[in-house]
Order: sequence, then C-alpha cells, then structure tokens
Amino acid sequence: MTRPSDLSVIHCFFFYGWLFRDASVGTFLERAAAWAHNKRQSRWLPTYLRRWLFLGGVLLAMAAFCESVLACPILAAAFCVLVTITVAFEVVTGAAWVYLTCG
Repeated sequence: MTRPSDLSVIHCFFFYGWLFRDASVGTFLERAAAWAHNKRQSRWLPTYLRRWLFLGGVLLAMAAFCESVLACPILAAAFCVLVTITVAFEVVTGAAWVYLTCG
C-alpha cells in the first residue's frame, strides 16, 4: 500500500468531491444507488462548512491586519478576494447539503 501524498490529503481535507458518486450515469438502479450513497455522505458536509468558515475567518482577519496594521490595501484586497471565494464555496456547499438532506 502506498502512502497518500501530503497534497492529496490536504485536498481531501478541504474538498468533498471524493465522497460522492455521479448519479447521472448508469442504469436506473445504479443511479438510485448513487443517489442513496450521496444522501448518506451528505452528513459530512457540515464538517466541510465549518472548515471553510474557519478558513474564511482567518483570511478575513489577515485582510483586516493588512489593512489596519500594515497599511497595505492591495494585500488586504487580495485576502478579501479569497474571502469572497470561501463565501461562494460555503453557499454552494450549503445548498448541496440542504438539497441532499431535504430532497
């Protein structure tokens, strides 16, 4: 057995695509099995939401630090762009979680 690389472990820590199966391919029974699998795996989405919320908070704190202490608005703007990306990721993940748990 090979040991996974650090990069793949970090990728799996922040991105949840590896947990789910494609429910749009295969026979009716295969799609139903994939849908049931995805509904079961949706229990992990709140964990990913918390991870990205923490990351967004750290990035926002770094943006505030760069703006107020370092007086570097360009660096602060770069961190704010990253915060915006985390917010978009949170919205998509939250929508997927609601869809999978309620649907």
